[in-house]
Amino acid sequence: MPKKTAKKKSSTKKQARSSKTNYTAKDIEVLEGLEPVRKRPGMYVGGTDNTALHHLVSEVLDNSMDEVVAKHANKVEIKLINSNTIEISDNGRGIPVDKHPKFKVSAAEVIMTTLHSGGKFSDGSYKTSGGLHGVGVSVVNALSKNLILEIARDKKCYYQTYAQGAPKSKLKIVKKNSIIKGTKITFTPDPEIFTDNTDFDSSIIYNMAKSKAYLIPNVEINWICPKALAKKNIPTKDKLHYSDGIRDYLNSITSTNDSVIDDAFYINEKINDTGSMEGIINWYDFFEPFANSYCNTIITPQGGTHENGFKQGIFKAFKDYTKLKYEKKSNQINQEDLFGSSASILSIFIENPEFQGQTKEKLSSVEPGKNIEAKTKQIFESWLAKKRQTAEVLFNYAYNRSQLRLQNRSNQNIEKQIKRKRTTLPGKLADCSKDGNKGTELFLVEGDSAGGSAKQARDRVSQAILPLRGKILNVISATKDKINANQEIIDLIQALGCKRGDKYNSKDLRYEKVIVMTDADVDGAHISTLIMSFFYNEYPKLIEDGHLYLAVPPLYKLSKGPKVFYAIDEKDKDRLMKDEFKNSQNVDISRFKGLGEMMPSQLKETTMSPENRLLLKVEIEKKDRKKTEKSVDALMGKKPELRFKFIQENSNKVKAEIVL
Repeated sequence: MPKKTAKKKSSTKKQARSSKTNYTAKDIEVLEGLEPVRKRPGMYVGGTDNTALHHLVSEVLDNSMDEVVAKHANKVEIKLINSNTIEISDNGRGIPVDKHPKFKVSAAEVIMTTLHSGGKFSDGSYKTSGGLHGVGVSVVNALSKNLILEIARDKKCYYQTYAQGAPKSKLKIVKKNSIIKGTKITFTPDPEIFTDNTDFDSSIIYNMAKSKAYLIPNVEINWICPKALAKKNIPTKDKLHYSDGIRDYLNSITSTNDSVIDDAFYINEKINDTGSMEGIINWYDFFEPFANSYCNTIITPQGGTHENGFKQGIFKAFKDYTKLKYEKKSNQINQEDLFGSSASILSIFIENPEFQGQTKEKLSSVEPGKNIEAKTKQIFESWLAKKRQTAEVLFNYAYNRSQLRLQNRSNQNIEKQIKRKRTTLPGKLADCSKDGNKGTELFLVEGDSAGGSAKQARDRVSQAILPLRGKILNVISATKDKINANQEIIDLIQALGCKRGDKYNSKDLRYEKVIVMTDADVDGAHISTLIMSFFYNEYPKLIEDGHLYLAVPPLYKLSKGPKVFYAIDEKDKDRLMKDEFKNSQNVDISRFKGLGEMMPSQLKETTMSPENRLLLKVEIEKKDRKKTEKSVDALMGKKPELRFKFIQENSNKVKAEIVL
């Protein structure tokens, strides 16, 4: 009997292996209609977290704003029905209701249930619009538990209901001889998709609506919100209308700050036959740099070619103008000196914009960027020539900032004031608000993209963010002059607020913890090593006092239903698969490409929140300092043969203390 049992088991294993290796046509799965959206929502709205949830609102609102931009509507209403249901309507033309010649159902149903459908692919219906992918409202429909579509056009009112993207009723006429027109969409996000939370945040939606109203002075956006859902400073009712547009927008952001110059630079020009731009910028004594850009009313949080063109045009005009009068002094000013404490808003309208990804966070259209740069340079240079006194004030402002940056070449006191009101900190530093350094943390992050996510994820009271551009200078093999001239190092020293080497005083350190937070990959490890080398070389006492840490971001996200876990490496992923998911076959495993790819809520939960995160404490071996010095010189010094030998001998000996 035992032998027969063993044979049976062997046969079963053989069959299992055979079924896994036979890859045939029946293994090919075809997702139809809106199935791809429900299967992979991250491809369409960036994930299933709070940011993605509110992206649904922006998709519907953008369609209404496209009607406004096309001058077919001038009123929009946003109404929070309850915590997870919202109604958005406009007085535009209304979605077409006649039968589609190809699909034999109403055009409205085609738009609601078919990806890449809509009136924005041809040039006739919309010259400039935000929703050019043709997936917006159909994606919202697919990811909604319930959706109600109401259309008023041709003196008739139509009504249709949907659930999880599928029509639950036919489009029917519910009223005739009506004088109203427009489209109204009411939807409830699907808890099967947004498993963590389906509750809308009134402050996010209200501020989203407010920014749209600033961009289009001729629109009126009516806001309605139940009292129970109105967060602090969010009204239950409001009429959003700003006749001065982005001028009002800039004033609302900078109302408590004194500007360096009296009048902001404002530009409103055509950039080609169909495109236009409107921009405004001003400068301040002490202000966290602010730069919001929009394309066809869609916010582009990562900027893009339009924002780059705007800044390049201003900077080139500034340099050309000041070189004539100030010669060598002008050569010392770089872009960070000019824009490091400025506030700007840019809004453009163009045909067929190209974005990076469906969530449209960055504009990649090349030609508009070139046109914006040329137009801005021309107008700003003329503006400086007409406002000579203003130009002189602006030059002195930028020049003083450049001198503060350059004074580190001779190791002068970094905290010297810039002849203005307060001590100047790096423009890209998002500082915390807490007084003193107890309980405060400075996160050093890799790049502006990760910096943007970290700024949204941080606790503003106790956590500060300083983005660093790529790989900083290797200070172990660099000269002192080269170290002191490096902008990233200057920014870092300014942020720390204390002197280096023998002059270091822990009482001057502005933060209790300095946390290096880089991507969980080889490049991230290299950047961490360069930053640790900097502290070892310039601030060894800071490490000895226990102030330097490494963050441990996750590499994988594992989820199945309501269960979600994060793994820091392959080994951790395998452990979670075994312990938490019992090696189930249906676990959704996603790998993070970097910190900039993570949603702010994920970054906060996994890497920045003291309740959940892991930190590695950086320490210097006290017993044998010469051995440590020798190791650092071998790894980071100028001799590659020593580095190769060191890595071969020590790659499997790395140890670290994990602390909360």
